[in-house]
Amino acid sequence: MPQNRRITSGQGWLLNAMQEVIPMRSRAYGAIAVKQVDGRQIAGNHDRQDLVIGMDIGKYQMMAVGRWPDSTFERPWRVLNPLEIPELVGLLTELCHGRRLVVGMEPSGTYGDALRQALHDVGIAVVRIGTKVSHDYAEVFDGVPSQHDGKDAAVVAELTALGKGKNWAYESQDTWEQELCYWVERMACYSRIQAMGLGSLEALLGRHWPEATRVLEVSSATLLRVLETYGGPAALGADPMAASQLARWGGRHLSADKVQKLLASARDTVGVRPGEWDIRRLREHAGRTRAARHEVAGCKRHLQALAKGHPVLETQGKVVGLATACVLWVSVGDPRDYSCGRAYRKALGLNLVERSSGIHQGKLKISKRGSPRARQWLYLASLRLVKQAGVQQWYEAKKARDGHGARRAVVAVMRKLALALYHVGARGAEFNTRRLFARIVARKSRAQPVTTTV
Repeated sequence: MPQNRRITSGQGWLLNAMQEVIPMRSRAYGAIAVKQVDGRQIAGNHDRQDLVIGMDIGKYQMMAVGRWPDSTFERPWRVLNPLEIPELVGLLTELCHGRRLVVGMEPSGTYGDALRQALHDVGIAVVRIGTKVSHDYAEVFDGVPSQHDGKDAAVVAELTALGKGKNWAYESQDTWEQELCYWVERMACYSRIQAMGLGSLEALLGRHWPEATRVLEVSSATLLRVLETYGGPAALGADPMAASQLARWGGRHLSADKVQKLLASARDTVGVRPGEWDIRRLREHAGRTRAARHEVAGCKRHLQALAKGHPVLETQGKVVGLATACVLWVSVGDPRDYSCGRAYRKALGLNLVERSSGIHQGKLKISKRGSPRARQWLYLASLRLVKQAGVQQWYEAKKARDGHGARRAVVAVMRKLALALYHVGARGAEFNTRRLFARIVARKSRAQPVTTTV
């Protein structure tokens, strides 16, 4: 079949009809540099008509697409980030005269903060469009599920014009909140270093001195001092002053019986004899872990001073600990800004989602949207909470009733705890584990008695 076929009269009529129904535009997403955009010409072609600008933010480049009330779009403007932000703001300021102009943006990390600040300084309104909303709307927009910078900016502009965004005015943090964020970030950084160090030490001790963790926890300050000073069991067992040294390091928290057991395990260990570089690794890991632990403790002292007298942090801190309360504040903000407890829980990524279609019945899972750090600290707080009397009973009944593992039961505790933290912080309610964790125990007891030793 020849490649260059002639279009018959019938085919030509069909093509013309399609062009009348669906306006075809060549290179609809072909971008031009923002420096080459003529603001006067654009303003003259659309006298006093409102304009919506959709932005697609990237680390090195941004795309801006204008949308007019008749649903027509300008070609994308290519903006180098951050070098050409002044040119873009100048162009938008010029287009603002005599019309209402709104800029729609997605929450693209921190790469768009400089633009938000610049737009705020000249008085241009900014609207936030959810990333999930724009992703789902991509195929509705032009019938094609593809996504690229020019189209993404046009989709954001369309959703902004349809009123699907929320006001996103730039607000600079006050000194107190900046300091709070600083200490939370520092605490989280050193907590990760501490966790990695403890994991490495657990593995090394399992090989070279497995009896040590039967006497003291790997996170024990005394054991960390032993490893940093001696490097291994052989040097500890050979030191005649080791017992008195251990007693000074452990103080009242370390009994004489444990001191003797640790020394005996060092002398009689069946672990693999560590070499010169193994000893160095043990010392360095223990030293870094101890230093990180010291830094975490210092950060918590600073957070305690910052939270003193704060109504939300102090009340939430009584439930989950002050450090966790500060992490939640930095991650999802003030609970008083949320309309209800479910909205606060959704911001933490603990709302349930499901994927089901036809005969396929999907499982309920948490969305995991938002800050992973907030969920991590709330998970650790829930692990501490399930050890309490009333909560432990509910936790065991939840596992027995649903037949799932312990992790899903802890997540259920997290979801309830998130609601409780909202009411404690935003409504000033008193935290009561009996009210929060009584229903499933009562329902389980009617069906089958549950005996739990607390």
